[in-house]
Amino acid sequence: MKAEVAGRAVLLIPHRGETGDEAALPADYRRILAIVRAAGGPVQGKGVGEELGLEVGVRGRLDPLRAEMTKLADRGRLHKRPHGKFTARL
Repeated sequence: MKAEVAGRAVLLIPHRGETGDEAALPADYRRILAIVRAAGGPVQGKGVGEELGLEVGVRGRLDPLRAEMTKLADRGRLHKRPHGKFTARL
């Protein structure tokens, strides 16, 4: 889903309660959710980044990923735990 805000295209990530269908999410977000679920426990952005093939050793490469994971947590699709770890919501 895309919308325009202040003349810029932005992605809309629906809250979990608004739609239970993950097909409404962009592919990147669905991949993140699948990786977190497959981890079977709390996972940090670094671990997800490694699974996505990102250069985790390069400073700043994980910041956009962490922002995406935080958006998913804010919308009820992930649970953000202390120390920057995430788990899947059932």
